[in-house]
Amino acid sequence: MQYPVIQRILGLLLMVFSLTLLPPILVGGMMGDPDLTPFYWGFSITLSCGTLLWLPVRRAKATLRTRDGFLVVTLFWTVLSAASALPFMFSDTLNASLTDAMYEAISGFTTTGSSVFSNLDTFPRSLMFFRMEIQWLGGMGMIVLAVAILPMLGVGGMQLYKAETPGPVKDSKLTPRIAETARLLWYVYLTLTLVCALAYRLAGMDWFDAITHSFTTLSTAGFSTHDASIAHFDSQLIGWIAIVFMFFGGVNASLHFAAWHRLSLRTYWEDSEFRTYLLIVLLVSWLAGIYLFERGVYPEFSESIYHSTFQFISSITTTGFSTTSYSTWPTFVPALLFFVSFIGGSAGSTAGGIKIIRILLLLKQGWREVNRLVHPSGRFVIKINGSPLPETVVEAVWGFFAAYVAVFVFFMLGVMATGADQVTAFSAVASSLNNQGLGLGQVANNYAGLTDTAKWLLALAMLMGRLELFTLLVLLTPAFWRK
Repeated sequence: MQYPVIQRILGLLLMVFSLTLLPPILVGGMMGDPDLTPFYWGFSITLSCGTLLWLPVRRAKATLRTRDGFLVVTLFWTVLSAASALPFMFSDTLNASLTDAMYEAISGFTTTGSSVFSNLDTFPRSLMFFRMEIQWLGGMGMIVLAVAILPMLGVGGMQLYKAETPGPVKDSKLTPRIAETARLLWYVYLTLTLVCALAYRLAGMDWFDAITHSFTTLSTAGFSTHDASIAHFDSQLIGWIAIVFMFFGGVNASLHFAAWHRLSLRTYWEDSEFRTYLLIVLLVSWLAGIYLFERGVYPEFSESIYHSTFQFISSITTTGFSTTSYSTWPTFVPALLFFVSFIGGSAGSTAGGIKIIRILLLLKQGWREVNRLVHPSGRFVIKINGSPLPETVVEAVWGFFAAYVAVFVFFMLGVMATGADQVTAFSAVASSLNNQGLGLGQVANNYAGLTDTAKWLLALAMLMGRLELFTLLVLLTPAFWRK
């Protein structure tokens, strides 16, 4: 392990991250927040810690190995989450405990969107902006931004990119140089965010709500400036804008880049994962909309379709926005909402969940086994986009699925052991591991009522979900630490 280089990278990342505490100070000053002390303290501590880590090893240089990449990524998410918790801890308005501050920060940075706070409408604007900002940064993976910067500082970034990027196939690059890839992905992400903010503003939001909600829409994160979420605006136009950009957020970012580069929408349709994603969204949204209308939940069919489409796109992209109290719907629909969140968005997107490509591969593998029963001597190759996949990829998907089930059971039993009922534990773990945020039972509104132990367990589940299990699990194996 290249410990001096790892320490140097971590110090640099903390110093860079300290700069993200400055925009909330600017916003708070412009909007008349009476106390910006939490951000002054947060900036000073983060910058000082980063400098102290960096100075002793500032000249350390070596090639990062894959193992180093896994450790850097894990440290990155945990340490920057801790740095993000500082403003919440120092705020007299929130008076948050260490547990609540860390939970909120991890929930934001991992784009989960579950919260332990209420009365959001009374929050200082600086704190509100910061909550949304860390979700936007975490959505694309601030580590990708670091990958674009670190090569200029003498540290290669390919190992970091492979360790953090979601999805089962991580070796494909849009451009020959990984730093260029990272920058191009950020350009696409930033452009979509700006377009989303402008659309929200034109639909009736003020500039503050438009910008902050664009942060959490494209990052498929789900924090809002209001307790009622998108329902606060009481506008179907705003809701449909959110639907469009949540859908974009759940698409593989490389497809956005390819479509932009080729100036052709056909790029999307040529991708089998995108077609599956679109089919699931249309099928489930219309099924739920028809069901809600037939059960008399909404008097008009168009209203049923609107609410069902919004909630199911919010769920499959693991955003967590809401336009209504879905927990009061007939039990079948909320249950369907949660099962859809297990599927998640596309690989290479900001969405959480198992990922559509893995579900597609599992279905193809299952169908292949059926065919083998009929034709025992036949040879059947699994293909994606017309190209055969190596058996190692298929095996990796099965390994991920097995690990996912085991980890889910572990966390669910752990949360139940703290006193939570089965419905609460199931929905809380599903929301955390899938980075979704929606809850049922005791956590239908927020997560404040859970014990501190349950919150720490769920915070760990959020980190594991954001890093797709293996990045953290590999650190627990003795072989990882052997020389």
